[in-house]
Amino acid sequence: MRYSTFGKIGYNVSALGFGAMNLPGVPLEQARAAMNYALDRGINYIDTAAAYRNSEEIIGETISHRRDEYFLATKTGKRDYASAKEEIDRSLLRMKTDHVDLLQIHYVNYVNEFKQAMEPEGAYEAALEAKAAGKVRHIGISGHRPELLTKWIASGKFDQVLFHLNLAQPFANRDLIPKMTELNMGKVAMKPLSGGFIQPVEKAIRYPYSQDVHVIISGMVSVEEVKMNLAAMEQEVEQDEREELEQLAAQLGEHNCRRCNYCSCPLGIAIPDVMISSKVRETFGLLPKGDGFYQKHKEAILSCADYEPCKEKPLCQQLCPYQLPMQRVIQEAAGYYKTVPISG
Repeated sequence: MRYSTFGKIGYNVSALGFGAMNLPGVPLEQARAAMNYALDRGINYIDTAAAYRNSEEIIGETISHRRDEYFLATKTGKRDYASAKEEIDRSLLRMKTDHVDLLQIHYVNYVNEFKQAMEPEGAYEAALEAKAAGKVRHIGISGHRPELLTKWIASGKFDQVLFHLNLAQPFANRDLIPKMTELNMGKVAMKPLSGGFIQPVEKAIRYPYSQDVHVIISGMVSVEEVKMNLAAMEQEVEQDEREELEQLAAQLGEHNCRRCNYCSCPLGIAIPDVMISSKVRETFGLLPKGDGFYQKHKEAILSCADYEPCKEKPLCQQLCPYQLPMQRVIQEAAGYYKTVPISG
């Protein structure tokens, strides 16, 4: 396991972090086994959030007795002081701890949300108060807009950022990661598989592992998944492999979607998932989870071309800050059903 100093935070963090978001979906004993196995193998960064159903409670139930063995990061999605303060205190109770090492202002993608969180009586004030009381040791931020995050961290008010970085979303490398390095911040990359779309799994994990980040958060729910992720990081990435991964990321990232979720579809299509998986689907095919997504949304995706209100001007594209050709990509995705058996 590779370890590195977590920027100005100073903690010696493992390169692989345990993402606990999906633990509520498995039996408690399975979650217990996975988390304790991860700690036994040297993973010392645990990531969760108040919004991840009962993930925090699972952490409290399964590994709180080993609290001195891991760096604990959680998040508040509240934007006002009172709600954030309440959520921070509730997180501590759920995880059976008197402090978290890192509290992140969660999922900030809009300028108005950031302003609300940072103004007097905002969530950041609650985080500062919790820090002064010893309940929070460091404050970070998470979001899906790398160019906005780059601007927001320039004030020096944050110690860490959680951001997307994978073969299909390499965009943080342009400005965000260099800015964080300049500010000596903790750099945490999430979604190495982009929610289960990117394969081969080992290659997917090795791309962020080859980049200038401290921790890669992978959502794991079993001992087998922990083993698979650890195996992908056994060897360091040499120059030839690094160049191959960079070329692949440039290819798979041509869709240019940041998953900011500004868009919406009247047919209920999860547009970012279609956009981000488009190049992966064409190049490698899909993992079972990715195929499951496409089968679930089959009817809506096939209906896109005939949806009358979007014939002249696609409703989704009017909301995209990057002016991406969403309608075209979705209609091209309909071709997927001609190449695989259609279920249902």
